[in-house]
Amino acid sequence: MVQQLAFATTLLAAAYFVRRRVLRIRANIRLGKAQTVGDNAADRWKNVVLVAFGQQKMFKKWVPAFFHFLIYAGFLIINLEVLEFVIDGLAGTHRIFAPMLGGFYTVLMNGFEFLAVAVLLACVVFLVRRNVLGLARFQSTDLNGWPRLDANLILVIEIVLMLAILTMNATDQLLQTRDSHYTPTGPLFFSSFLMPLFESMGTSALVGVERFAWWFHIIGILAFAVYVTYSKHLHIFLAFPNTYYAKLDPKGHINNMPVVTNEVKSMLGLTNGAASPPAEPGRFGAKDVNDLAWTNLMAAYSCTECGRCTAECPAHQTGKKLSPRKIMMDVRDRMEQVGESVAKGGPGLNDGKTLLGDYITKEEINACTSCNACVEACPVLINPLEIILELRRYQAMEESGAPAQWNSMFQNIETSFAPWKFPASDRFNWAKP
Repeated sequence: MVQQLAFATTLLAAAYFVRRRVLRIRANIRLGKAQTVGDNAADRWKNVVLVAFGQQKMFKKWVPAFFHFLIYAGFLIINLEVLEFVIDGLAGTHRIFAPMLGGFYTVLMNGFEFLAVAVLLACVVFLVRRNVLGLARFQSTDLNGWPRLDANLILVIEIVLMLAILTMNATDQLLQTRDSHYTPTGPLFFSSFLMPLFESMGTSALVGVERFAWWFHIIGILAFAVYVTYSKHLHIFLAFPNTYYAKLDPKGHINNMPVVTNEVKSMLGLTNGAASPPAEPGRFGAKDVNDLAWTNLMAAYSCTECGRCTAECPAHQTGKKLSPRKIMMDVRDRMEQVGESVAKGGPGLNDGKTLLGDYITKEEINACTSCNACVEACPVLINPLEIILELRRYQAMEESGAPAQWNSMFQNIETSFAPWKFPASDRFNWAKP
């Protein structure tokens, strides 16, 4: 009964902290502007199935995609075993499904162990890729500090959890021959290789190791559930809604500003004269996170910091300071700061800081060529370009702070309807013989 109460308390504590964190993330995302997204539901669900669930865009790079798939499949399938852990923990039973499933239980356990070994191997490979091979996108200064530690920590945690499963099963198999309390599971292939390490131990010591591994694994999973909400690995869950709400327009399409469009139509006499006067436009573009759409903010939480966007960015490749990965990380960091301030009754958005200026510099956003390479590269359909364009709109339209060359182009478009300083009637002179 003591163990059952301890387990129930641990489970409730984890649920409390996860719920509190999820509500905080939800509140942070709701800092963004309202946006209705509900069109083309069939295409959106197709994105969810192919991109989020099917890992379609990951397989542009086969080696990391294969190992990522092992971790992904392991995460989805091995956690089915957690259901048995929870029931056993609350009911005080041991392997409650074994008698019900018979030989199929043995097949399941061997399948889980195979995935555990696959996940362990994949995590080792990723640790080597990040820390030994020195791949450029993992050495960027974007990842200095917590992001780099987070990426390595999550891999180490997964390795330890997989070892806990194998240790638990190995000691459990030995105890099945010594204690009738332990339900027969049938032979388990992978954990049997660890059995010689524990054969010399007494029964009471063996029970201690088995129980420690059991508790370590379930507490590790619950702690992992809390930890993920603070980690870049939140994409495990948010990749699904992010792919659903992702922009479906062709990648070259740039969203117009409705207030500007309506104003231009009004000036050209293209609107109904009886229509009510347009509302005040408010702020043009984005200065802070509350000026971005909530879908942009959710995308920031969905970012896995893989760096594929930055690796494909032509501006970054030529030495410019722009990093689309950093843009998404900065948006998330600003959201976190504002959300924490609001939760403590602080100034929130009025803390004297802004996304543009304190987190993202004008040099970064002005380096963007709007080529959409980052959008194409992202494995979960994040669109850093939308955020960059909104920040540039604020710089140009609210601060009149666009580079001088841009201002000349803007003036030419306004007067000559073209980026060049000559009349529209001469636009095709270049084609004359």
